[in-house]
Amino acid sequence: MTDGNLLTDQPALYEARFPDPDRLAGRWTEDCLRRHDAGPRVLDMGCGTGRDAAHLHSAGRTVTGADLSEAMLAHARSHHPGPAYVRADLHGFDLGVFDAVVCLDSSLLYCHTNDQLDGFLTSCRRALAPGGLLIAEMRNGAYFLGRTDLLDRPRADAFTWQGTAYRSTTTLTVDRTAQLLRRTRVWTTGDGSRPVEQRSAWRLLLPQELRHFLGVHGFEVVELHDGPGPRTQPPWQDGQLPGTTADADRLHVVARLRTTI
Repeated sequence: MTDGNLLTDQPALYEARFPDPDRLAGRWTEDCLRRHDAGPRVLDMGCGTGRDAAHLHSAGRTVTGADLSEAMLAHARSHHPGPAYVRADLHGFDLGVFDAVVCLDSSLLYCHTNDQLDGFLTSCRRALAPGGLLIAEMRNGAYFLGRTDLLDRPRADAFTWQGTAYRSTTTLTVDRTAQLLRRTRVWTTGDGSRPVEQRSAWRLLLPQELRHFLGVHGFEVVELHDGPGPRTQPPWQDGQLPGTTADADRLHVVARLRTTI
């Protein structure tokens, strides 16, 4: 059975599956903002449950969290108050003026086509004050050049939430024509419910390709590296500086809007 997205339709379940008690992603983002002297106004595009937006708010920033999922936004307003939460589409938005736009956990890669990526970057350029920052963290398309370790076999995961055991089997495939990493995930639970199959995809962007898109839209890349970051192994720790390579399975970018284009 194919259904809605089991995790994004149930934000509390999402947070149980992907716990972040130490707010590692938010702390990494705040570190980037401070190192590059970003102003206080931050837009978190694809904010999800609001954990990272709320952390940035607690660090003293004026934060707007934006997402397309009404369920996620409702959860964020209830469980992670402080930021303003609004519904907006990653592919095109107009939400005011900010000193930084943040796009974490591969949210940018839901721009599957060049037109969608152009729409996102055009919106970022419009949203940012002169010299503003775009900070993004995502899968690295270059990792799949000649590597198959994430593709060779399905991955099984399991966790228990509110007395129910959840099991998932995830299969990744590369669609080379569309330049997408496609994911099929089948969920089963211990309560006798029918299996749920879900499909999603991320754009596979190469580091130099990303540099090109950013440059065309008036951004200067000031950092582009594969770690350390909030989802690398080992993960980023306070005080660590960015690396110099872009070969591993995560990609981190900080780009500054040029004052003259």
